[in-house]
Amino acid sequence: MHRGVKFIFVFLLLAVMASMGGMVAMYFFVSGSAPSVSTNSVLVLPVPGGLSEREGNPLLTAFAGPGATLASVVESLRKAKVDQRIRGVILAPAGPQVYWGKAQEIRDAIVDYRESGKPIVAFLEYGSTQEYYVASAANKVFLKPGSPLDLVGVASYEMFLRGLFDNIDAYPDMLNAGDFKTAANQYTETTMTPEHREMAESLNNDLYEQLVEGIADGRKLDEDEVRRLIDEGPFLPKDALQAGLIDGLVYADELKRQPPFDEVNWREIHDSEYRQLSLESVGLNRGRRIALVYANGTINSGAGGIDLLGGEVLGSDSVIRSIRAARDDDSVRAIVLRIDSPGGSAVASDAIWREVGLAAQEKPVIASMSDLAASGGYYIAMAADAIVAQPGTLTGSIGVVAGKIATGGTYNKLGITVEPVAAGRFAGIYSPVAPFTDDERLKMQDHIDAIYDDFITKAAEGRDTTPDAIHEVGQGRVWTGRQAKTHGLVDELGGIGRAVALAKDQVGLDPDEDVELVVFPRPQSLFELLNNGFSVSGALARLGWLPPSAEMVAVAATQPLHMFRPGEPLAILPGALVPGQ
Repeated sequence: MHRGVKFIFVFLLLAVMASMGGMVAMYFFVSGSAPSVSTNSVLVLPVPGGLSEREGNPLLTAFAGPGATLASVVESLRKAKVDQRIRGVILAPAGPQVYWGKAQEIRDAIVDYRESGKPIVAFLEYGSTQEYYVASAANKVFLKPGSPLDLVGVASYEMFLRGLFDNIDAYPDMLNAGDFKTAANQYTETTMTPEHREMAESLNNDLYEQLVEGIADGRKLDEDEVRRLIDEGPFLPKDALQAGLIDGLVYADELKRQPPFDEVNWREIHDSEYRQLSLESVGLNRGRRIALVYANGTINSGAGGIDLLGGEVLGSDSVIRSIRAARDDDSVRAIVLRIDSPGGSAVASDAIWREVGLAAQEKPVIASMSDLAASGGYYIAMAADAIVAQPGTLTGSIGVVAGKIATGGTYNKLGITVEPVAAGRFAGIYSPVAPFTDDERLKMQDHIDAIYDDFITKAAEGRDTTPDAIHEVGQGRVWTGRQAKTHGLVDELGGIGRAVALAKDQVGLDPDEDVELVVFPRPQSLFELLNNGFSVSGALARLGWLPPSAEMVAVAATQPLHMFRPGEPLAILPGALVPGQ
């Protein structure tokens, strides 16, 4: 028995050491040398759907190399613009982004690349609405024969779970501050309230107009003509060509024979290689330093990380450390706070807001909004010196929601009895089985209203206006970035580039002067990951390479609410509490 246990222990130890050794070897293999780029190269740049802001998993990077991210796509276009070895770019959108902010960031990078005078063409294997919107910024758009151009406009779909809860005798007991704070409607309603529908229609209508304007500008068409064409979609390939929405029907291997690339004996370099080339190697990212602090994910207290559904969790402790490090670094002239967050804990959002304000007292802080900077995501931007959003960024949602799902009826159906024992008038306020009493409801509503009043007061200070004015555009209402600018919640429209330009202006740098963007938080290296208590089985489970336990499955089903403390007031975007969204 003793020998058997010893053998198993030694075997497992050797297996772990071998795994770690293999990872280290793979790490050096992946990151050991930069790729060579031939003259007359054409960069093939796929743009996968659902891009994250940046690479955040050092273990996955060590095994498979850096994957495509929004940052890598934009940086590849920046490099290609100045790299004399690159004669042109073939852009290959390969799936829509979840929202519109990242799509517009990529589109801006395409427009910036075109200033070089070098050609960029887009190749669509399948042309969805958003993929085509991105592609339309290129010099030419090609579609694969046999593939439709699925240009159909903008639609959204809301899920309501109240019927499910009624079927299992569970009661969603939720409270909110703001008529448009619809984050809990997915639990409490079976359909849209009038305010919910008004907001959804307003968002979709504005995004539709942005789609029309982008296509009209890229394809040199009249906007009314684009609206007419969208109403005729989806298009058969030949009809898309006849309508002037695309420039040709070709397969990928035929692109070499299409103008302007038919005049060059070019060599293809794939972005999986090219993105390993540093910005510095082509003369970029040099000069005075500006910090780029990433604030991505659902906001919660603590260190953050990855949730059970694979999404990022923005831990207040982690981002506060990053902001503080950038503030204390004397070589950093300004800070760009890059936000991609639907919000989350109001308490954690307030802690981050405080740190942003402290940093802004010492050096300029510019907030740059990606897909989402709503509710708590907007809260943490309010203390910045200026706020920049893409026209399609979802922002605002200044409101608060809190509550619980009382599952006493569900337990009764299953033959389970829960007996509460409490000492204290409000000790049972967060009971998981009983709805709020009238007194408990008043207590919760007072708490929520106080947080909302604090929210609009701080927003008014940040926007140099009054709480009443913020209340008019608040009440939980979500706006596009373009609408938010009209209502004074955003200063300028654009992406990271525009935010960096504002930061340079604030510290007196020439607009054309290059700067070094110093990223915070710095991704952990493989060795730091190993040093911080890495376990092979734990890492594989987190990556989805091992099946989750039954306990993990059970928690995942109610994970959006389990992220927070019982009854914790939330400043969170509608839809963010639905599992899988």
